[in-house]
Amino acid sequence: MTRMKDESGELVFEVSQEQDGGFVAECLNQDIITEADSWEALRRNIREAVEAFYFDAPVPQAVRLHLVRDELLTLA
Repeated sequence: MTRMKDESGELVFEVSQEQDGGFVAECLNQDIITEADSWEALRRNIREAVEAFYFDAPVPQAVRLHLVRDELLTLA
């Protein structure tokens, strides 16, 4: 498991909402991915996943969640 050095001390997760309403979060600067049925559960799962990933190293100072939405607007 390779940990990339992040000078900002921040992990960034790209979060997408699934068709069933659940969420998937993928870290852009480490190999961490998790999912959950609600936003609150996703936040808990991300915290747990990050703490598990860094079990033998200092945990980053911050985690940024970037929600990506795909929305179609009809103009006619």
